[in-house]
Amino acid sequence: MHDGVDKSKLGLRALHTEVCAGLIYVSLGQTPPAFAPLREAFESAALPQGFDRAKIAKVIDYGVESNWKIVWENNRECYHCTRCHPQYVKANFDVYDEASASEAVRAAMTTAVARTQLKWAAQGIAITHQRGGLAPFPDPDRGIWYAADRTALVDGWDTESMDGRRVAPLMGDYQDADVGVLRLRSMPNFWVHASCDHAVAARLLPAGPRTTRVRAYWLVHADAREGDDYTLDKLLPFWNLTNEQDWDICKWQQKGVDSIGYAPGPLSQHKEYNVDAFIRWYLQQMQAGESGGARAPLTRVAWL
Repeated sequence: MHDGVDKSKLGLRALHTEVCAGLIYVSLGQTPPAFAPLREAFESAALPQGFDRAKIAKVIDYGVESNWKIVWENNRECYHCTRCHPQYVKANFDVYDEASASEAVRAAMTTAVARTQLKWAAQGIAITHQRGGLAPFPDPDRGIWYAADRTALVDGWDTESMDGRRVAPLMGDYQDADVGVLRLRSMPNFWVHASCDHAVAARLLPAGPRTTRVRAYWLVHADAREGDDYTLDKLLPFWNLTNEQDWDICKWQQKGVDSIGYAPGPLSQHKEYNVDAFIRWYLQQMQAGESGGARAPLTRVAWL
């Protein structure tokens, strides 16, 4: 165009980006939240995983027939896990909060924590969530929209696979398979479960009032060779099953919410404290938007 248009004002928008432990965060907001607290929380926890030395082994796109808030609420409780995730509960203590766990389960958790503390310290990593149930997150009253923690797996499980056995070479700086599970989450659309040999991340994008697009990534060490060091038939099932089980729950919950007879019920104080925190976080974001304040922006994650 040659009619006096200032082309410098018509280019692509500049976006705020940050890199943390090999993860690239992109903020679509005009004013992004302070990133330093997330960096402090994530870098020490995530560096041993070696995301900057990983490669994508598989990407699966899911179309979930529910609002993205329902998907997050599902992620923020494990009330449903015993009935709906038979493979997941064999490996993890999430479903067992201390108030309702049996003596045998409490003893197993205590043993797993004691076994890992000294051993992990020698590797420069540490268990950060030593109890059953989900680690608390988010905390809207403190402005916390991110969380990083490492939890122990059930004895006999080295990784989140169908039988607990490794399905790929060790990632990052790990010298031993016994490193539990690293979990990273940031509102409103990202979480990752990372075992000794692979990591699985999910990114949520709202696609309408009753549709959510989820892209899941399976990551392995950059030098791992498919067919020799890992196979997709062993790498994928644990989390692909867990994802599909969750999406089915969310679909039926959306149908319930849409029902003319729907009315909200109470939340469990023992099992759904994180759902309560998520709802309060969401309401704060909406109230901030109405008053002209800064909302936590949508963040997208990729790997260098």
